[in-house]
Parts: sequence; C-alpha cells; structure tokens
Amino acid sequence: MVPQTGSCLLSMTAASFGYGKQEVIGGASIAIEPAEFIAVMGPNGSGKTTLMRGVLGLLEARSGRVDRGDTRLGYVPQRESLDRLYPLTVLEVVRMGAFGRLRHWRTKSRGDENLCLQMLERVGLEGAHSKPFSSLSGGQRQRVLMARALVMQPQLLVLDEPTSGVDQAAAEGIRDLLLSMVREEGLAILLVSHQLEFVRTCASRALWVEGGRVTEKSKESLLQNGSVEALLAAGKKAAKEGIQA
Repeated sequence: MVPQTGSCLLSMTAASFGYGKQEVIGGASIAIEPAEFIAVMGPNGSGKTTLMRGVLGLLEARSGRVDRGDTRLGYVPQRESLDRLYPLTVLEVVRMGAFGRLRHWRTKSRGDENLCLQMLERVGLEGAHSKPFSSLSGGQRQRVLMARALVMQPQLLVLDEPTSGVDQAAAEGIRDLLLSMVREEGLAILLVSHQLEFVRTCASRALWVEGGRVTEKSKESLLQNGSVEALLAAGKKAAKEGIQA
C-alpha cells in the first residue's frame, strides 16, 4: 500500500511498464517524499532502467497509476551520450538543462545564464565553464551532468550509477554533494547503484528490483544478505561485458 501524504513528490500504485507486448516491471508501488535518499538495486536485466523510465515519464504505465503532480524532475545519466569529439564547452552542456525550463515563446535570459553558472559553482566547478567538456575527468563530467539537471531546479533527482567509472575521490565527492543537497535543501534522490558501500553510507531506504518486481526492503536487511553481494557482483561482471541492465 502506497502511503498518501500531502508532501508526496511521486507515487506509483500497482504500476506496470514494458515494451510492445512484453511487461518488464509489474505491479510497482512506491512513494517518494522530500529529503529521501532512495537506492534502487538489483542484478543486471532486472528492470531497473525500465523503472527509472517510468518514474521520469519516458514510459507510460501499462496498468496501475503514476502520480507526479507538479513535481519537477531532474535526471543524471550514467554516461553522457554526446560525442566527446563534438566541441561543446562545459557551460554549453549545462545550458541544455536551461532549455527544459523555457516556454516555447521565450528565449534564454541573463537569469538563465547566471543560474547555469550558479549550478556549476554548486557542484564545485566554478571557473570551469569555458573548458571543453571532453577534456574533463570522468568525475568532473558527472558533476557537469549534475549541474545540467540542477538547472531544472528539481524536487526529485534521478541518477543512474553516478559513480560508475570514476575514482574513489571523485565518488566520495559526488556522495558528499548529494547528501548535502538532501540535508540542506530537502532534495529527494532516487539512485540506481551496484555499489554497496555507496548505498550503505547514503541511502535512507532501498528498493530491490528482480524478476520484474519491485520490493521495498530495509537497507540493513538488504545489505546484510550475502546473496545480494553475489547478485551485484554478477551484475558488475555483466556490465563489463557490455550487457545493458
């Protein structure tokens, strides 16, 4: 049963998602409140990406209900699909987020430009606005993508493996930044991750996705289950072999 509260940013009630005739996620019921940090875990191929697409509205529910109300959503992908040879600066990448805020009859304003610069400062990249996006490290590129999402001034930020492929120092910086936004600004976060330590130190609760089913579990019970580590290790191996979850 999904709790109904006045502060709920997004709720799903028995929602199912899929492609063509194939159902990938069935009967998902979740609710997301402000200032929550929710981890989404599960083996590769379990339906995590499909669930995220349903949250973002990129997939319509085949059955059940999804209520987003007026909640502003931001999304940070695992990797930027931009060709690294394409000559975009850091600021130009962040500006892409500003277009999502614009009505079709309004062009970008000085305020939009300032907001982009403010978000770069928020993620610790002040002064990097003129650098080529392709010249940045993996951790810095992830911060740029976070700044792009934050330009939307979201209430709920959805992230897909934001620390994948970055070094430990960069991962810790991203973790600290996300936690500060939850604690200081009340931002809600829904984060897909295979990294147990990241989940252990950040998440307030966890969703386990397996076999097309979404189960809410206590973070402690999920992380203490040895079989979970084995499943996630298998997921990492599959990812290295190029299998998309």
